[in-house]
Amino acid sequence: MSLKQWGAALLGGATLLLTACTVVDLDENGKPIMPADPNAKASFDNMTPQQIAQQTWQERVVDAANKHALDATALSAQLKTPGDKPQSVFVRLTSKVERVDMSNEREQKLVMTFNGQPLAVNTGPVVRGNTIRDATGFKFEDFTNQVQFAQLSRAYNREAVKHLPKIDESWTGKQATALMAVTLNGGKIDDAVALELKQEAQ
Repeated sequence: MSLKQWGAALLGGATLLLTACTVVDLDENGKPIMPADPNAKASFDNMTPQQIAQQTWQERVVDAANKHALDATALSAQLKTPGDKPQSVFVRLTSKVERVDMSNEREQKLVMTFNGQPLAVNTGPVVRGNTIRDATGFKFEDFTNQVQFAQLSRAYNREAVKHLPKIDESWTGKQATALMAVTLNGGKIDDAVALELKQEAQ
């Protein structure tokens, strides 16, 4: 094959490679926006995890939590019959605030009492973990775009913090009601994240 023919073959191969590439748009943070998958659930097509969290917050989190939240008695019963894997549920508890843990300014906690034991409830401004997402009942298979599912936890955690009042030392010693998502694991509470917080009248 002559040099000219080799050049033509290389150029043709490069053209084929280029035409096989998909150009992906970037969002405002410079991150790739996943292209729509024809098999994805219509309601989540072309939606960022932040958009999913915002649009489903009221129905999948707040309304569901208010409707299905376990009270202290039901939570105690559930802890006595642990499942074989972690489970995230919604819970509503009213208790005295023992203290406000501000040792980490980015991950503050309200320490309440449950069954005579301290229960640290995450209030942000940074919240980690999958507790809220998993309590909503969303499953991995609900998303053809698995990146959305993976990032939905962070989006829900950020959304939760937006709806919480400012927590400071003045909450200590007062009665408060917390609507939260908790992860139960092996008969104990692994994680608790506040969804709504309010002080009760003394």
